[in-house]
This record gives sequence, structure tokens and C-alpha cells, in this order.
Amino acid sequence: MILGFEDYRPQGEALAATLRQPFALVGVHRFPDGESKVSLPGALPERVILCRSLNHPNHKLIELMLAAQTARQLGARHLTLVAPYLCYMRQDIAFHPGEAVSQRIIGEFLANLFDKVVTVDPHLHRIERLEQAIPGREAIALASAGIMGEFLSHHVDKPLLLGPDEESHQWVRAIAEPAGLPWAVAHKQRHGDRQVSIELPECDFRTHTVVLVDDMISTGNTLLNVTRQLRNQGAKTIHCLVTHALHDESVSQALHQAGIDQLWSSDSIPHPSNAITLQPLLATVL
Repeated sequence: MILGFEDYRPQGEALAATLRQPFALVGVHRFPDGESKVSLPGALPERVILCRSLNHPNHKLIELMLAAQTARQLGARHLTLVAPYLCYMRQDIAFHPGEAVSQRIIGEFLANLFDKVVTVDPHLHRIERLEQAIPGREAIALASAGIMGEFLSHHVDKPLLLGPDEESHQWVRAIAEPAGLPWAVAHKQRHGDRQVSIELPECDFRTHTVVLVDDMISTGNTLLNVTRQLRNQGAKTIHCLVTHALHDESVSQALHQAGIDQLWSSDSIPHPSNAITLQPLLATVL
């Protein structure tokens, strides 16, 4: 059985339909003081999949804990978490004394609840495998590059793929090289949570349709900086392709005003820019 949550219900139902398995909604009631009451179906099969993306994660993690432990009490023997966006993966070391290494802590938290964790394009910077963040469990990090490349082949003719910073290198390369597309990566210097400076690579952006590629958009500041520089260098058409749309609509509007023509995201997080469904990809490992 696939158990879903209201905030990710269409994707959960689509995954259940793809797998030809029953779907049930986890009931969540939030009390005025912020506590959550979680309700599951009264009887569960031995294998249960919980499907929920973990943007805005803090209350979701508590509700997942309540749901997972209740599922065990109701007879589930094997629990899988499908979280297309996996939270708290960015803080993988302590940059200053006393900082919590949230990747390690949340990874162990999930390992204590689930037998298998499936996600898409997790932000792993200093580790190579998701199992290093979620120890002792089957942890599967799927790559969206194949379906992203397929999407581009139907929507953009001969694009130049550009990563806005060095961290985007892996996603740009994974999409571009199998399709034989030109690609490049910009250099970023971060001066704070919301202040960055960007140096573009040496390319003639006037003769290409530029597609900015990254794993996520949050504040959008890096993409805004890159887009403005691209326009200043004569780029006529600029699109953006991203796996996880963490940003709000004000950021989308700012990106369009800066010069982004089309913004496309996967449905890992419900967002007006959703153009690519992940359910067939997720189903391949389930």
C-alpha cells in the first residue's frame, strides 16, 4: 500500500497508479499549539510505502515519525520512504565550532524509521553515496538527468546548458554529455546566505538558447545574477531547468523579470513551474 499526505496527494496517487497498488491518505490534524494528530488506515499490509516530499520539513519529519511507528504497530514489516526532495542534506560538515551536522543527524533519524529511502537528486556535496548519510539502510538516490534530457529534446532546439556554479557541474554534465550537447559552468563566490558574485565562462551566448540547469532553486539569487549577466552578454533566449523548486512565486516573478523565458521543474515539490513528472522514474526502483 502507498500512504500519502494531502500536501503531496496527486503525486502519491500517481505513483500508486503506476505501481498498480492501493493508495490511502494519512490523516493529519494540527492543533492550535502546533502539535499534529496522525491517523492511518486500521489495517496495513506487510510492505508499506510512505510518499511525501520534505520541503518545509520540520513538521513533516515529526508527522513521518508518528506515521512510521504507527504503521509498524498496525502490522507493517517493511517501510519505504519515497521523498523526491530530501531535506537537510546541505549541512554535511560543521563549518564553525558547535554547528549541528544536520545531514548526519536527519539521516540517522530516517534510518531508524525506514528500511528503504528513495529520493531524487539529493544535494550531496562532500559525500558520494546516499548510504553515507542514511547508514545501515537501503538508500537510493535516483538521477533525473535522463528524463530532464528527454524533456529538453522536445522543447529546446540545440541548447547550451549552463550551470550557475561549480556545485551544479554534476547535473549539467549528466544531462548534456549523453545527448552530445554543449555545456559550461559558471564560477560562484558566496558572501552570505543571500549575497553571491558570479563569473561566467567564456562562451558566445548570443548564438545559443541558454538553459540554466541546477538541482534546486531556493532564494534564486544565484540564478538572478547569472541571468542578468547573460542578458548583458547578448543572450537572446534563456530557460531554466531545475529538479527541486523550493522557491515561492515572488522568486519566479523576479527570475522572469530578469530575463528567464521559461522555468521548468520536476514535480518533486508542487509548484506552478512543474513540467516533468517523476513517478515513472520512482516506480523503477519500487
